[in-house]
Amino acid sequence: MLIVYSQTFSQSKYTINGYVKDKETGESLISAAVSFPSAKTGVNTNAYGFYSITLDEASYSISVSYVGYKTFKKEINLNDNIKLDIELEPNEVLSEEVIVTARKVDENVKSVEMSSIELSTATIKKIPALLGEVDIIRSIQLLPGVSTVGEGATGFNVRGGGVDQNLVLLDEAPVYNQSHLFGFFSVFNPDAVKDVKLIKGGIPAQYGGRLSSILDVKLKEGNSKKFDVNGGIGTIFSRFSVEGPIIEDKLSFIVAGRRSYIDVLAGPFLQDGLEDAQLYFYDLTAKANWKIDDENTVYISSYFGRDVFGTGFSFNWGNRTFSTRWNHLFSDKLFSNLTFYYSLYDYQIQFGDDGFDSFKLESDIQTQGLKYDLDYFVSNNSNIKFGAEAINYGFIPGSASGATDGTEIDVSVNNRLGLQTAAYVDQEYDVSDNFTVKYGARFSNYLNLGPYDVYTYDENSEPGRSKDVLSVKEAGRNEIIEDFFNFEPRVSMKYNLGNTSSVKLGYNRMAQYIHLMSNTAAATPVDLWTTSSNNLKPQLADQIALGYFRNFDDNQWETSVEVYYKDLQNQVAYIDGANITLNDQLEADLIQGDGRTYGAEFYVKRTRGKLNGWVSYTLSRTERKIDGINNNDWYPARFDQTHKFNLTMIYDASEKWSFSTNFVYLTGTPITFPTDVFVFQGLSVPINAPNTRNQDRITDYHRLDLGATYRPFNEQDDWWKGEWVFSIYNVYNRRNAYSISPGIDDGLRQATRLSIIGSIVPSVTYNFNFDLNQVIYGDENE
Repeated sequence: MLIVYSQTFSQSKYTINGYVKDKETGESLISAAVSFPSAKTGVNTNAYGFYSITLDEASYSISVSYVGYKTFKKEINLNDNIKLDIELEPNEVLSEEVIVTARKVDENVKSVEMSSIELSTATIKKIPALLGEVDIIRSIQLLPGVSTVGEGATGFNVRGGGVDQNLVLLDEAPVYNQSHLFGFFSVFNPDAVKDVKLIKGGIPAQYGGRLSSILDVKLKEGNSKKFDVNGGIGTIFSRFSVEGPIIEDKLSFIVAGRRSYIDVLAGPFLQDGLEDAQLYFYDLTAKANWKIDDENTVYISSYFGRDVFGTGFSFNWGNRTFSTRWNHLFSDKLFSNLTFYYSLYDYQIQFGDDGFDSFKLESDIQTQGLKYDLDYFVSNNSNIKFGAEAINYGFIPGSASGATDGTEIDVSVNNRLGLQTAAYVDQEYDVSDNFTVKYGARFSNYLNLGPYDVYTYDENSEPGRSKDVLSVKEAGRNEIIEDFFNFEPRVSMKYNLGNTSSVKLGYNRMAQYIHLMSNTAAATPVDLWTTSSNNLKPQLADQIALGYFRNFDDNQWETSVEVYYKDLQNQVAYIDGANITLNDQLEADLIQGDGRTYGAEFYVKRTRGKLNGWVSYTLSRTERKIDGINNNDWYPARFDQTHKFNLTMIYDASEKWSFSTNFVYLTGTPITFPTDVFVFQGLSVPINAPNTRNQDRITDYHRLDLGATYRPFNEQDDWWKGEWVFSIYNVYNRRNAYSISPGIDDGLRQATRLSIIGSIVPSVTYNFNFDLNQVIYGDENE
């Protein structure tokens, strides 16, 4: 039930609204605090920097604040509806106001939102990084509740979820594989990123389609005041970006590109047939926005990236995304956003190219989506969000052909189609000064569509064995094979215990209709996506979280403790020996069952000052129970990690020097080792006699990194700003195990450890920024 507050007042009421932006760049500021102290009320800007508030006719002092910016204050006489756009000026003394969050100072306590964390790109760029290259995915892995199964692993795990259970958005477009170079770097260019937000629980109704988390990455809009150039020359790749106004304060753009050059550096040293080896990646990110008038703004964003790897063969993979958004202001209180997006992830493998002896495999997932979101600012204590979404999926699990002695053979598997629709409504309501509730629901539907050969399997087959085929039917184009519907309620509550502390409770149900097929230790570029069907049910999750939040020393210190429990249904697992590549009967080798994950997260962060950073600890357990596996008992999931500890510190010693350090400790991930050895005709074969799974663990993971940034400064050449970034990754040379492979030698069991990074990795990067206007026009442009 939605509460729309309406009452007759003798005193007139008027609305004040507008946008809050950065004075130097014109970038909109998300979650800036717009307050009216005399009225003891206020609002936050939305994802596009827009705010709206209705007050009694009177004179007020308006105050607008945002971390890292000077507070804006102004006296207004509210005797009519007012549009007031506000530009905030960044703080001049950076060493005294280091930004380690991208929102208002006490939002962690005052907001009803929980289990969510934002990181500014300024903070991300100061964290010690592998080969000195800033990376968003690796940075969020330093947060509580977020982990990975090892170095070089694609994706990340959140509160016991698989890598496919995270909805990763780049300006609203989903990104299906977020990694370059087999997981060492992410696809997000930090020079083009504006805001990074991770939501782990209490997920708002506007999001759906994944079980565990939302990673919402928003790109910069492009400097609308002046032309700006950024770049960096590093150990492994270089970056370059340019942004600026086409029409000042009306039309702006940003274009950012990266290219690695391992192949160029290694080329002179390769021999013995490796001269033509390829190993590199590149990507291009672009965005433009056009403020048509005070009521309409259009955004266009795109990304294209590719990894190329090969030596005697060709292997490449990558993402393409495109999104266009139209912001429209219907009235002082009704804000809308219409989005169309396209996303493609694909990979290609080819051996031989002469048509006589060759093999070629292609696989992809394509998505086209249309989404309409509306914000209705009902009153000072009520805000309603509602909207609808339609997503069209196209799955090509394997288009493959080969040639032997000139004879061509097509071994492709059936393509799949799916259509997902959803509608949602969400209301945030301040019941009193201390109690706020946010509640809503998402209604989702998924259609599994033809044409393809539809198999029906014997569900009474022996658990843990490939299912027998009962029938095969050829479905026609757009024929509905299976129809799923789910009701997904959401609720969050917050109660203030004072000005500096609060307790929060959140619940959400999530449904996921697409699944990533991967039976390796970690996701890889050749894993494939598939659809829910008559044999594969949608995955479901119910999560409840409780948290206590408290700030100290004028919000300089943030602390929180959260506990959570997540019940998982229809989790996908594989029988022993399952084949996921070019298998039209893949679903016969899949089994589904239950899962559970629970834990506690402890977080302490210093938000500003010369010394800042955070420390976090996560205690958790993630288990699965699936008939046919582990004797039908609960067993640890592959990404279960009992303990996770992280310490990140940043020290700004002066305007020229800053230092940082990072320490990570993780419990080793589970693994299945053979329990016995079977000897046949002199050959020793390892076997798992009790049929257990993940009964052992690899060794614990821990690592220390150090970083330093030097900024030479010359007042005579202040148009150019450069910095040297020095980093040491894995300082004490720890050989962390990525995997351990069991084997037999002379009848004795042994294990071989694989370490992806088994040594210390020093690096240096030079970053630069300059004002292109000043280069061209000099001081005359000032």
